[in-house]
Amino acid sequence: MVGSMTSEVFYHQPLLKVLQILLAARTVIAALMWLLVVTWDKSSSFYDDRGRKRRKIAPDGVDIEDRLESLITRVGERSTSSLESNLEGLASVLEADIPNYKHQIMKILCQCVVNLPEKLTVYTTLVGLLNAKNYNCGGEFVEMLVRNLKEALKTGEFENARMMVRFLSDLVNCHVLVATSLLQMFDSFVEVTLEDNIPQVRSDIYVYLVLSSLPWVGRELFEKKESDLNSMLVTIENYLSKRQKIHLPALRVWLNDGPHLQEEYLDCLWAQIKNLRNNKWIEKQILRPYLAFDGVLCDALQHTLPQIIPPSHNKSMVYPLPRVVFRLFDYTDVPQGPVLPGSHAIERYLIEEQINRIIHTHHLERKDCAAALLEYPAKAKIPLNYMIVEVMFGQLFELPRPPYIEIFYGSTFIELCKNQPTSMPEVLAQASEMLFDRLDSMHSICIERFVHWFSYHLSNFQYKWSWEDWVECVAMDPNAPKSKFVREVLLKCLRFSYYQRVVESVPESFAALLPPEPKPIYKYEQEGAGSLPGTMHAHKLMSAIKSKCTPEEAAVLLKDLPNVYPNGQENENSSFNPLKIDVFFSTLLHLGSKSISHSFAALAKFHPNLKSLAEFDDGKICLLKVLYETWKNNQQMMVVLVDKLLRTEVVECSSVANWLFSFEMQHDFTSFYVWEIMHSTIKKMSRHVDQLQQEVDSAHDKQEAAKRKEADGLEVGDDDIPSDEAIERMEEKLEAATSAQKNLFLVIFQRFIIVLTEHLARCESAGVDYNTPWYKWVIERLQQVFLMHHELVFRYINTLEQLLFTSDIDIHILEVFQQFCALRS
Repeated sequence: MVGSMTSEVFYHQPLLKVLQILLAARTVIAALMWLLVVTWDKSSSFYDDRGRKRRKIAPDGVDIEDRLESLITRVGERSTSSLESNLEGLASVLEADIPNYKHQIMKILCQCVVNLPEKLTVYTTLVGLLNAKNYNCGGEFVEMLVRNLKEALKTGEFENARMMVRFLSDLVNCHVLVATSLLQMFDSFVEVTLEDNIPQVRSDIYVYLVLSSLPWVGRELFEKKESDLNSMLVTIENYLSKRQKIHLPALRVWLNDGPHLQEEYLDCLWAQIKNLRNNKWIEKQILRPYLAFDGVLCDALQHTLPQIIPPSHNKSMVYPLPRVVFRLFDYTDVPQGPVLPGSHAIERYLIEEQINRIIHTHHLERKDCAAALLEYPAKAKIPLNYMIVEVMFGQLFELPRPPYIEIFYGSTFIELCKNQPTSMPEVLAQASEMLFDRLDSMHSICIERFVHWFSYHLSNFQYKWSWEDWVECVAMDPNAPKSKFVREVLLKCLRFSYYQRVVESVPESFAALLPPEPKPIYKYEQEGAGSLPGTMHAHKLMSAIKSKCTPEEAAVLLKDLPNVYPNGQENENSSFNPLKIDVFFSTLLHLGSKSISHSFAALAKFHPNLKSLAEFDDGKICLLKVLYETWKNNQQMMVVLVDKLLRTEVVECSSVANWLFSFEMQHDFTSFYVWEIMHSTIKKMSRHVDQLQQEVDSAHDKQEAAKRKEADGLEVGDDDIPSDEAIERMEEKLEAATSAQKNLFLVIFQRFIIVLTEHLARCESAGVDYNTPWYKWVIERLQQVFLMHHELVFRYINTLEQLLFTSDIDIHILEVFQQFCALRS
């Protein structure tokens, strides 16, 4: 293997042989040019005609840096040779290349630290071997990695920083770093807990940087610096015992701790570290290839880490939010084979950490991800399928949001089932049953994600499921979690299939939970329509539209309609005419009901009419009510059409929010599609503000660039430089959009407070328990708005505290706000 590695790098071939090959091909000029390149002083700058540094290219056209990168990144993969021989061979190859390509090699190794942390000990061993061969090289690598670490801490890239801290820790095992200097770095991190007037999340992340590295280096520190290590651990323990955990209820997947304790991530890791300490820091999970080179590494000179002081806290720094550790299985759930490590065993943390890292590395390609997970190196020693399922569901249910898009988990589970058809589907079915059994205490956000995953999974496996096992939910309250789950799953399945297919997929006993057939309702053609005040005009309008009338001609047909509601009740509000809106929009929706594209075409053609009819907010809400009356049996159509109305600016985000909280929507208020529309509306508002902000920033950048050119005496073209007046107009638009965004959140939270306060007051006056299934859905939907949009909501936290979430409101509502505030406190 060593020989193959050496021959793969072209510049280790004798120069004469290269010349002979080139001359044999009658490329004398190429041979002379090659001779010129290889005899060029490698330390000198070498630029092309555009002033860019040339990359050295091998005779076969392969870039040298690419080949170096391939050699380094692929070490530790499957090979006919042992890992130790591969590392030894690669170290020899790189040692020979260091004089000419030292910076490139150092840079690639630093990238591997953060991009391939699952092979951390492989790379620490490689650095250890290089350090033993070339002391200066080892020192320069440490300096580069420390610079990267300082930059990551400064810019808030804490996950990358965690991988670098862990790498530096493992370099102590490879005799590259002095243990004392690593402990000094740890101490400087832990001292952050003693700072005044900082958010708890700042202290948390620095403690986490230390704790998450101790499984790798704890044994070495215990043997060489036991008293210093214990002193640091005492400081950590004191900090953890005083931490506030007000945020914990907002992040729990389940409301109670049965059968598994739901722990905050630092508490769980601390319990695992204490167990590791009780076992004298001995674990059996981490691959440590450097042990095979102990004789070589022990003789190497060691480096001292430069002082690493955490950057001072500033208000603009965003620290990672706390998490709750997800637990689904224990050893009793695994029927046979290897035993599942206990919740507080360090092995549980290490295996989960490695699975998480594999997912992170391959999350953009489901096939590679599934294959890499199933090829986990220690799979024979653990119940791998159970641990994969638990980790993936843990990510899917993570609050505020999963690390990756939801469809990734569904598609990867399908690939896992395809790769292991005899075992993975069984584990996944067992997990689904356990999740269903615990639905009553599951957070509404997680139930919604469970619905999304389960319906998608069914759609890929012919909708086959043992439905009879869940028949208990048929007779339950429609808002009971289990009943709501099955209803929403069947509704979601409609988006993947067609109505009759969904009906046939469940037993007849589930008929009560089936959704209605997703057809539109057009009141002006139903029985009794003759008594409605707008029926005659509706039929005339329908004929005119079928005859391809213009928007102006359609408007004329509505001119004589009285300002009344469709039921004949008089409308005292002159800003909109509800009958005109009802006749026109319901007819338009009916004629476009054949498909989404037909509906879009109708909305596009008669866009001026809709804008005119719904000019003010009351008219916009009336328009949305007509949409609901027409399409209430087809939730997907409502979601799509509301989005279209927002994009075409027929309705506004605040009017959508007010409509969703209106009396007419009470019946569907806990339905999942309502909140799909709500969150889509908030995101649309956010994208609009972000786009305007980018335009303003870009305009300022162009102005600054022009000023710099003028200062340097360069010619500046006027075409691309925005004027001060243009920038002022952009800033006014941005200010208006930001104000609209703040108003949207004020509307949403105010309406939440009203409906929840009314419910609590009713229950108190009637002397009944307020904690009904309806209350659970609504209070947790309030939490969901806070959590899903936490970056945006934090911008307006002071306004919300002053205007809405005051001490006057009910404590149950105020607690949700306080839990949210504690996420960053």
